[in-house]
Amino acid sequence: MALRLGLGLPQMRQYDIGRDVPDVAHTAERIGYDSLWAFERALFPEPPSQGLYGLEGLPWPDQYRHVAEPLVTLTLAAAATERIRLGTSLIAPLHVPFQLAKSLASLDAASGGRVVAGLGTGWSLDEYAAAAVRPFVERGQVLDELIEVCRAVWGPDPVSYDGRLTKIESASVGPKPARPIPILLSANTGRARRRLVDHADGWLPVGLGAEELTAQWRQLQDLAALRRRIRPLRSVLRVNAEYQAKVYDGADRHPFQGNADQLAEDLAAHAEIGLDEIFLDLQGGLRDAEELKDAAAEVYETARAAGL
Repeated sequence: MALRLGLGLPQMRQYDIGRDVPDVAHTAERIGYDSLWAFERALFPEPPSQGLYGLEGLPWPDQYRHVAEPLVTLTLAAAATERIRLGTSLIAPLHVPFQLAKSLASLDAASGGRVVAGLGTGWSLDEYAAAAVRPFVERGQVLDELIEVCRAVWGPDPVSYDGRLTKIESASVGPKPARPIPILLSANTGRARRRLVDHADGWLPVGLGAEELTAQWRQLQDLAALRRRIRPLRSVLRVNAEYQAKVYDGADRHPFQGNADQLAEDLAAHAEIGLDEIFLDLQGGLRDAEELKDAAAEVYETARAAGL
């Protein structure tokens, strides 16, 4: 079975969201991509209280100054497409659980059952200060409740739930998803891995290199066997790619940096891990939607020609 390939939608400053998101979404579906993805970046602090990913001294990319809201982005994409799946990469604790559950259900119903709910806890203290429903130290508890609320709201009526953030006595909540929405989680700690194995449908890591990802994937599979999980774990890798038209010939090239042939080589190396799907976010270094569409087509065709 061919590796499934996804594409990140245009959300940054250089794109016209209302025009370019439907255009790129339609084009990606025509090219043959299996999924479209939208990520979340709530704000760009000036100055930030911490570095990128919480690492001291690591600057935030300038393109994070302007990132369109992910569910609005996916709604635009849904209206312009017919079959392609619609994936989120959300910072879950920035959302009220009940409202997020209903928004995802509505989008799934409207799109005919195409939503994939990718959820993480984020890392930015500044974003938490501005938008989180609970403090940063409680992010895992919020994610736990959000997953439970989603399962309840997406399930049969009457819905009831009694949690810290959410109280539903007994209610009808609609629309329901067209089919069960898969929940994918990122997981970097022991507790997060247990949450994923026990309560989610799959794994949504960010590209860290094939060797590190292989080790993490084995840890998750071993934990799933230890906890007697019956359903197989799905896996979708998110890659922030740095596409360029010419070969990157520097000795310092890192994975997913370079031209279409180099990106295809990296896709092949990561496909050997046994992942179900990889989605490429190419938008950051490109000037406009025309460049994004051209790069997306070239990378897809090169990857398929290489047997992926």
